[in-house]
Amino acid sequence: MLVIGLGLVLMLADLFVPAERRRFLGYAAIAALGVLLVTCLGDAGTGQAFNGAFINDGLALYFKRFFLVAAMLVLFIAAEFADRLVAVAEYYSLILFALAGMLFAASANDFAMLFVSIELITITFYVLVSFQRGKLTSLEAGVKYLILGALSSAFMIFGIALIWGTTGKLNFTELAAVASQFAADKVFLLGVLLVLVGLGFKIAAFPFQIWAPDVYQGAPTPTTAFLAVGSKAAGFVLLLRVLFTAVPAVTAHWANLLIVISGITILYGNLCALPQRNLKRLLGYSSISHAGYLLLGVAALNASGQAAILYYLAGYLFTVLAAFLVIALVLRQLDTEDISGLAGLNQRSPLLAATMTISMVSLAGIPPLAGFFGKFLLLKSVVEAAQTTGNHGYYCLVFTALAGVVISLYYYFGVIKAMYWSRETKDFSAIELSAPAMVTAWICIAGMFWLGLFPNTLLTLANAAVGALKL
Repeated sequence: MLVIGLGLVLMLADLFVPAERRRFLGYAAIAALGVLLVTCLGDAGTGQAFNGAFINDGLALYFKRFFLVAAMLVLFIAAEFADRLVAVAEYYSLILFALAGMLFAASANDFAMLFVSIELITITFYVLVSFQRGKLTSLEAGVKYLILGALSSAFMIFGIALIWGTTGKLNFTELAAVASQFAADKVFLLGVLLVLVGLGFKIAAFPFQIWAPDVYQGAPTPTTAFLAVGSKAAGFVLLLRVLFTAVPAVTAHWANLLIVISGITILYGNLCALPQRNLKRLLGYSSISHAGYLLLGVAALNASGQAAILYYLAGYLFTVLAAFLVIALVLRQLDTEDISGLAGLNQRSPLLAATMTISMVSLAGIPPLAGFFGKFLLLKSVVEAAQTTGNHGYYCLVFTALAGVVISLYYYFGVIKAMYWSRETKDFSAIELSAPAMVTAWICIAGMFWLGLFPNTLLTLANAAVGALKL
């Protein structure tokens, strides 16, 4: 509620703050979120509200901190992007409203709370994606996201209705107690499957990923960054809650389905990214492939896989936001988002070139960065699952994931090649960076290296957080 109140305050402040100073409202919002992060979420206490529909356990606290950090970094990017937005204060407010939905999602322990939180996120993003109303690609992306988002919401609410109709339960804890009795009920299983369809849209997993490249390309860069990190993480925390808290008895029998979805998502994302020249579209397909990697931890059906998901998302946060920060700063003056726009960046801004390079290397999964250790933990959990269950499908999944890593090297290093060795530009004028932009870049770089070199602290937090889930 504090976040929603902050969003409303920013909207009202827009009436009194001069137009040339409205971008600084973003910095005020960052400071307020920082205070909230330190004070309200510093205590790891647990509790429930609304008859157990809202739960504040270790998993919820982990993701709430995650979402607050993500929103703060996205607001930094939005402040640098403010000159391309007509109503920047409203834009900041919408980011905060989306953040509120993510915070509710982190604590959702009931299908009603799940649906409300995911709709708050999605409806806010309908506006954020199409916020640049004078840009045709932004409007097109908004319409596509609206249509496909509404369709996924329809599937989800129909699935929730089927689950309620067969079990009479909406609360995850209560449902888990009776789910085994309905494990053979086809109507109940169809309901669970339809809910997973809706969540699959949020995380951009195959075959519900078709919206991602177009929306990533057309949306304003800060919106794309928040979609790539915040919306995806919200989808995964809800997926973990549903599969391992609400219906663990059903999930135990769906290992092969999860293996297939994960493998196809990895291959689809990586193969489709190969021919891309638009940088944001490339990252859209990359996001699909990373959803597949994250699904490795879901398919493993063990605690180590769940903890690996939490660690991987933290590394992904700093890695992807670093890339979108560079895009927002370098390509905002160009009429194109082609990779060629990065040509000569090493001479125009060594810091931004280094930031993008480290981001691409981390996304590719090369040590000693966060992306490498995250992939290692996910693959390790899958191998453990193969040894425990004797399911040889897990070994096929490991091979598929490794093949995806090899494929991704081509397009990630293509971006690095454009920055350092391309001769497609004659503009070598220096890019002036504001102090907040430099701070954001250094935070992202530090995050990638710290999580890669010293993973134990975050792993301890992740292992404690997944203790709230059932296997």
